[in-house]
This record gives sequence, structure tokens and C-alpha cells, in this order.
Amino acid sequence: MTTATMKRRSFRISAPQIRTYIAVVVILAWGLAPFYWMVVTAVRDSKQVYDTTPWPSSLTLANFKDALSTATGNDFLGALENSLIIGAATTVIALVIGIFAAYALARLEFRGKSMIAGLILAASMFPAVALVTPLFQLFTDLGWIGQYRALVIPNISFVLPLTVYTLTSFFRDLPWELEEAARIDGASRWQAFQKILLPLAAPAVFTSAILAFIAAWNEYMLASLLSRESTEPVTVSIARFTGVDPYSPPYAAVMAAGTIVTIPLVIMVLVFQRRIISGLTAGGVK
Repeated sequence: MTTATMKRRSFRISAPQIRTYIAVVVILAWGLAPFYWMVVTAVRDSKQVYDTTPWPSSLTLANFKDALSTATGNDFLGALENSLIIGAATTVIALVIGIFAAYALARLEFRGKSMIAGLILAASMFPAVALVTPLFQLFTDLGWIGQYRALVIPNISFVLPLTVYTLTSFFRDLPWELEEAARIDGASRWQAFQKILLPLAAPAVFTSAILAFIAAWNEYMLASLLSRESTEPVTVSIARFTGVDPYSPPYAAVMAAGTIVTIPLVIMVLVFQRRIISGLTAGGVK
């Protein structure tokens, strides 16, 4: 068999592979088409915002300037700062609680462990829309409306179940011999956890942190009711954008603001995709 024949055989694509490639292309087109159109509209002249040309035309950066401007009452930079504060606080608190809860569920034996795991799972299935009225009434009575705590606490309850389950799966699959060896050498349970298990769980912790931050960054429903102008995140700020003409919504500026918000998240996921995948698949394959 010649080398050329071997190369031709090696480059042959089977029918299942073709179907897989077609499915990947369809999924990518479905997922990226809205983002592509948002970017195209963001760099297009605002007078041609309704143009249906599928590629960029009349390129301009004026829409980004309008999105960042405060001349029309928009405070997009302030909203970015609010989202960073809310997202960072949500991520840190959820990780601290989630790490210890996951360790307890994975490595300790205590009464009611299965019930607690079931309650955490049930909390993740509870519809957020059902919490709008109770949370609004509760935070109104407490005087928390318009404060960061009213935005951080609900976000923690939303991201904590995923954090706990991701980390529990990872901690459960770590070899018990590592912790036992450390205990035999005289280390306490806390020292074994801090020096051995936690560094090994870094991929899962990193994944949970990214997913928690993205979830807090994208939250809109509760934020639109529980925030005020001084604490509103980017999702609420973009929805309230106003233009020079009150009868013409500033679609181009909205698209530019959406691009500014989305691109950092896309870059972050692309840069750390290996860690995210390793953290999500941890414990799923033996």
C-alpha cells in the first residue's frame, strides 16, 4: 500500500462524522447568529439600524460613545460597576458556602445528608418568577430595596445549588487515601482539607466561580424590581436606555452596550474553557 493511498484513507470522513459536523455547524449558527447581529448593528450607523444587510456597513464607533455617554441620563459605566460588585460578592459568598457544604456532603457522614442534598436539588428547580412578589414584599419591609444586599442574596440562592453539586461531585471522586494519609501523619481534618483537597479541587472551584459570576451578571428579572438607579446592574440599565428622540428607541446604542457587556464574558470563557470543561466533567467519567 502506497503512502498516497494511506493518506487518502486517513482523510476519509464517515457518514456519522458528517452528521456530527453538520449538527455542530447548526448549533454554532443558532447560538452565534444573535450575537453576530448585535455586533453588526452596534458598529452600523444609527440611521441605518433597520438595514437588513447581513454584513457590517457604514461602520462607526459613535454608538459605543452614545452607550457610554451620560448626556441622555444613562449611566452605563455606573451600571457596569454595580454588576461587578454584585457579581463578585455573589461569587465569593456562594463559593465559600458551597465549598464547605460540598465537602460535608461528599466526605462526611451525618444524619439527614440525603434529605439536605434533596432540598438543595429542589431549590434549584424552584421557579424564580414565584419569588418575585415575596422577595419584593420582604425587602420592602426590611428597607433593602435599592441596596446591594437585595440583589446579592437572591443571586446566591440561585447559583448555590449548582456550585454545591459541582463541587460535591468533585470532592466525592478525590481519593480517600490522600486525606487518610494526612490524618495519619497528624494533620487535622481542616489541615487535610486546606492543604490537600482544596488545591486538587481548583478546576471545579474555578468552574463554579465563572458560572456563578455569569449567572449574577445576566440576572434581570429580580434586579429590575429590587434595584434603584444607584444600584441597578447593566441588564436593567440597558433596558432603560433613552435616546435624544423619546419616540425613537436607541437600538444602536443598546446593541453597542450589549456588545460591551458580552465580549468580556466571551473572552473569559474562551480563555478558561479547558478549566470549565474539566470542572464540569469532573466526576462524570470514571
